[in-house]
Amino acid sequence: MKQFVIKGAEDAAVEDVATPEPAEGQVRLRVRYVGICGSDLHYYFNGANGAFVVREPLAPGHELSAVVDLDPSGEFAPGTPVTVHPATFGPDLPGMEDQRHLRPGGSYLGSASTWPHTQGALAETLVVGKDMIRVLPEGLDLKRAALAEPLAVALHACTMAGDLTGRKVVVSGAGPIGLLVAFAARARGAASVAVSDVLTGPLERAGKLGFTEWYRAGESPLPAAEFEVAFECSSAAPSVAACLASLRPRGILTQVGILPARPISLDLSSLVSKEISWVGCFRFDNEIDEAVTLLAEHPEADAVITHVVPADDAVRAFDVAKDSQNSGKVLVEVWGAQDA
Repeated sequence: MKQFVIKGAEDAAVEDVATPEPAEGQVRLRVRYVGICGSDLHYYFNGANGAFVVREPLAPGHELSAVVDLDPSGEFAPGTPVTVHPATFGPDLPGMEDQRHLRPGGSYLGSASTWPHTQGALAETLVVGKDMIRVLPEGLDLKRAALAEPLAVALHACTMAGDLTGRKVVVSGAGPIGLLVAFAARARGAASVAVSDVLTGPLERAGKLGFTEWYRAGESPLPAAEFEVAFECSSAAPSVAACLASLRPRGILTQVGILPARPISLDLSSLVSKEISWVGCFRFDNEIDEAVTLLAEHPEADAVITHVVPADDAVRAFDVAKDSQNSGKVLVEVWGAQDA
């Protein structure tokens, strides 16, 4: 089969490798679409994602849709459309029964955090555990289904923020995750959702999703003490500062963007003076089930997807995804996707 692998910084190739065979409890999928994530961009352009360095050829991709190719148990018929929960979880720990995604010892598709690396979905076929499969409901096409994983991340951020019913929300950073956070917050009952970004392209895409209250950083700053909940999705210190200033007393700042692993300069005095709660969030647990349901019910989520690039030209997909002004979510159409 064909597989796209990253070997180092801006060093990638399509290779022929053996087609994997599913063991007991596993299913082989024929991959159709793979979304390019920020971590994938780091692996390709830097040869590493933070401390996780590419040490062997790594197939990226943890946002995917597929059809069942082979299930030895016979539970899933060939051709069944699915998406995948990309995580395996570490062993049970006392007190962490409801925090599987935070337990040490797990893995994630397309990640160099493990050795050997956990190969990802940018390949003709992929073998996963049966418990990782989510069958798509009728009416959810395979392109939109590739948004299930990032939407699950967005829904988990909303979970960490608490009950959003009737609340005034702002999302800072309108890349694909920020757009999906805004979408998720609206689905979770927020009374209003404003969006902020430094670029016009992401704000225009927010408008296509129905978010008409937006602010361009540097030109129209967020109003002070206006919002009850802020989601910081850009990973930039100025964005964190803007979110803090925009929150009302006892507001909630939910940190979605991954901050750099180094000291940053930031005035945090308002955490005390306004009694603000700053909440971190990481990946997700079972929110992917809710994500699948929402995607089936809301075809307008297609607006998050701006480009579909064939797998033989996958390097271009990374270049396109890096251009935040002109691209939202970029999908790679895997070999044979049109046969699904």
